[in-house]
Amino acid sequence: MLICHCNIITEKEIEETIIRLLDQDRWQLIVPAKVYHAMNKRGRCCSCFPNVVETIIRVTEDYHTRSVTSGADIVSHLDRVRTLRDQYGRKAHERRTASHRAA
Repeated sequence: MLICHCNIITEKEIEETIIRLLDQDRWQLIVPAKVYHAMNKRGRCCSCFPNVVETIIRVTEDYHTRSVTSGADIVSHLDRVRTLRDQYGRKAHERRTASHRAA
């Protein structure tokens, strides 16, 4: 599936990059900018970043589930990532409140 239309990046390419980053350091915080930098790309319109974040979470969960890690470490790390995503990513859209109307 095509994730980034601006750079023509597929979901498989993003998943491979995330796994490569996790192989280097399995507990690093991976964000879309780090994934794009590892691929020698950059976000242009950045509308793909929410999908990239979801892919990062899914691949990270799968990676740690397959590895020999205690379940408590996985849960606490991913809960922190989800909390940051909820805090900074989904509640505000372009810093507008839900009651904001253009007309």
